Amino acid sequence: MSVSVTFGEDDLTEQASETAGRLVSEGVPQSLAAGDPTLWGPEAAPEAAVRLGWLNLPLTSRPLLGEIGELVEWARAGGLDHVVLAGMGGSSLAPEVITGSADVPLTVLDTTDPGQVRRALEDRLESTLLVVASKSGGTVETDSHRRIYEKAFRDAGIDPASRIVVITDPGSPLELSAREAGYRVVLADPNVGGRYSALTAFGLVPSALAGADVERLLDDAAEVLPLLSRSEGNPGLDLGAALGAAAVAGRDKLVIEDGLSEINGLPDWIEQLIAESTGKSRRGILPVVGADPGDADDELLAGIDTDGVVTVAGPLGAQFLVWEYATAVAGRVLGIDPFNQPNVAESKENTAKLLDRSELPVGTPILVDGPVEVHGELPPGMEAPKNLSDVLTGLLEAIPSDGYLAVMAYLDREAAFDAPYPEGASFEEMTDVWSAADPATLRGMLAVRTERPVTFGWGPRFLHSTGQYHKGGPQNGVFLQITGAVENDLEVPGKPYTLGRLQLAQALGDLGALASRGRPAVRLHLTDRAAGVAHLLAASREV
Repeated sequence: MSVSVTFGEDDLTEQASETAGRLVSEGVPQSLAAGDPTLWGPEAAPEAAVRLGWLNLPLTSRPLLGEIGELVEWARAGGLDHVVLAGMGGSSLAPEVITGSADVPLTVLDTTDPGQVRRALEDRLESTLLVVASKSGGTVETDSHRRIYEKAFRDAGIDPASRIVVITDPGSPLELSAREAGYRVVLADPNVGGRYSALTAFGLVPSALAGADVERLLDDAAEVLPLLSRSEGNPGLDLGAALGAAAVAGRDKLVIEDGLSEINGLPDWIEQLIAESTGKSRRGILPVVGADPGDADDELLAGIDTDGVVTVAGPLGAQFLVWEYATAVAGRVLGIDPFNQPNVAESKENTAKLLDRSELPVGTPILVDGPVEVHGELPPGMEAPKNLSDVLTGLLEAIPSDGYLAVMAYLDREAAFDAPYPEGASFEEMTDVWSAADPATLRGMLAVRTERPVTFGWGPRFLHSTGQYHKGGPQNGVFLQITGAVENDLEVPGKPYTLGRLQLAQALGDLGALASRGRPAVRLHLTDRAAGVAHLLAASREV
């Protein structure tokens, strides 16, 4: 089964048809299929020239299957059935979707939260296989995970070389150090960027080790590949033309829904692909995941295997390729380079500078409401808040008519919103607490009080995704950052910082990058994480 793209509005059908016709007249389908790096302009050509390898991955990744099969046999023979993936951005999001859709277990570490990392570390270490995925090895999160696991293996009397698999680019510093350490190394295609790497070794190796059928992914992608050079019946062209035309016409908020199907979690992967690829030069398409579609004129609903204004249906491997192609096409329509990420490094550099300081500049809170400290600059003209509810109200009122609110939580992605069970509480009393104790409900409680989109991202995960859009896209965002006190920190071997210090430095570094753009950016620091989350949820209901 290939991928189908259908439209549910006459106006969008007409816009997409006109845009696709223009692209065809310019020879875009054939040029893109041939890997022409000049399609996005002379400034983008050097980057594009080394980033178009994804176009042929259904074919060029097939030789990897033998090597992957040998790795899987080796892992099974050694009883290594707990696969942990240390990777960020495209190195983690694609395997998460693949394994989630295949219903096989994979522990994904794309966090610097000490609690989340410690919980993974204490889970079946004796049967753990660590996959370290990084193009260069310089990603601070992934480097920290590798160091922590190396020490844990050694402390347990386990040779790290018997438990670590590295995926990286040929000739990278990580390849050299991994081979010196005796680790198994799988080389990825260097001509593919991270967010386009679903069908490279970065997506296939950890997924196969976890038990997914990655050959089927390539088969499904190979089936749609011939369509992507056509002028008609080209789902990538149709989708890209629709996304680009809608954004140019002002519908630049892409609400993504997925229905009940074999695919699980694809919107999160699409979010990174589109936000990081298009959010630059103060233009872009903002993906909104997990939200109910509203009536705003600037929203476009995309349904994955479910009805939407744009409906995209088909198997996962083909969906990967079609969305990548469509994003590249939308980039041409928007007049941006879909392969660079010029603002991602900004927060990284800020973080590095902060880690060099003896103490992190946490500042003095402008308000303390129970277990929540409020830091940052309040929206201009806002009256002094009396409580947390006032702060949230002020942020919602500060969203521009074409803007959005971004909630960014530097917390434990798996347990931050777990509701404690107070002594003596009845099941009935806890029902409402449990129903509200998740990030989707926090986002929803804020979203219901504004007509503007509300997004939610886990830090530092979103820095490799919507973080580019926040800083490089249209400057109409309002930002609510959440950090929390760390009770049980974790050392990063060989580094002068802990995970907790790194996590807070990443939050402060990104907040500084946002504040420098003059947009409202407030940090809520939970001095007690459990009590702070409960207080935040209660304040959200009072807005």
